[in-house]
Amino acid sequence: MKIVHVGLCGPVTDNWTYQDNLLPKYHKINGHDVILITSQFIYDSNGKITIDDRERYINENNIKIIRLKTFKNKSIYYKFKKYIGLYEVIEKEDPDILFVHGVQFIDIKTIAKYLKRHPSCKVFVDNHADFSNSASNWLSRNFLHKIVWRYYAKLIEPFTTKFYGVLPARVDFLKHIYKVPEEKVDLLVMGADDEKVVEACDEINQKDIRDKYGIKSTDFLIMTGGKIDLAKKQTLLLMQAIKELDRKDIKLIVFGSIVEELKNEVEYLSDGEKIQYIGWIDAEDSYKYFSASDLVVFPGRHSVFWEQVVALGIPMIVKYWDGTNHIDIGGNCKFLHEDSVQEIADAIRELAKDNFKIYKCMKKSALNEKHNEFLYSSIANQSLQISNNSAGNKTQNER
Repeated sequence: MKIVHVGLCGPVTDNWTYQDNLLPKYHKINGHDVILITSQFIYDSNGKITIDDRERYINENNIKIIRLKTFKNKSIYYKFKKYIGLYEVIEKEDPDILFVHGVQFIDIKTIAKYLKRHPSCKVFVDNHADFSNSASNWLSRNFLHKIVWRYYAKLIEPFTTKFYGVLPARVDFLKHIYKVPEEKVDLLVMGADDEKVVEACDEINQKDIRDKYGIKSTDFLIMTGGKIDLAKKQTLLLMQAIKELDRKDIKLIVFGSIVEELKNEVEYLSDGEKIQYIGWIDAEDSYKYFSASDLVVFPGRHSVFWEQVVALGIPMIVKYWDGTNHIDIGGNCKFLHEDSVQEIADAIRELAKDNFKIYKCMKKSALNEKHNEFLYSSIANQSLQISNNSAGNKTQNER
């Protein structure tokens, strides 16, 4: 089948590990002819938005990329951009399936026009908006989302087979804010790149990472990663908790970018032995680092790293947020309910007791067959409502 992905809600950057990259990759691996239509906006190596002026090319996953210009060169921050030639490009590509990433762009109207004229084209739409990243004030909730984007969601709804929320909270957002009929809404989890998981789970890789940072095989290694800024300071609480634990064998590695205002505090908490802040690492290397750990702790907001760790089969401690309980696949994770050094320290202390009984139960749960549902080979089939067979979905132990 020919699948055209339309990703115009935000920048789609080559070689990144977001759903906009990995879902097309695994549709391609699973045997489909795949094209991605997106904008010219991308992120550069410093995380700033820039322009990729290539109009058509083949990316690193052998997928045709078509980058469209906007009318009047509108900024990425302008919410009502229109793209030049979108209808003509879709018509020329003549897809069997359209996979639309997000409904928060006005060219949904262009897509609905195409679908009205081509009723045989099957349509899936995903949603990455919830109350943690959208509708954060009265105007955004009651005008932008409940009127404008709801209008566009309802415009494409008659043609759509399924709307997917990529978190339970985002499923609820589709139903309650955009008023999409419940029978048309389902959960499609984000996840991990199968190839990176297999590579990361290699024992030699795990030993190399630990050796690089002086972590013994008998040490209990905790890993965390992601941006540390003024809105995501909980990582500092984790560092303080490890510092206060009276256990020399419990080690913490922290990676990710950090804002200038917090650098001194992070440096103070990093002692180079129990706690090491190692700076930014490439997104694809995050798999290797997480895989080398015994436990991953995310004390702040949700990120795509959570689902990657589930796919890797590593136990987690995470901050509880409404609509993120999908990562609990039967006891693989414990939830934090406060922004508290004491709560974090108590949770780690409980898992790192001398007999490790509770931790071993978590590890067993983390490796149950459900963690394979967070691999993109499985997610790609689910997204098209294709049943998964056992091929390509082996457990970590079978690898």
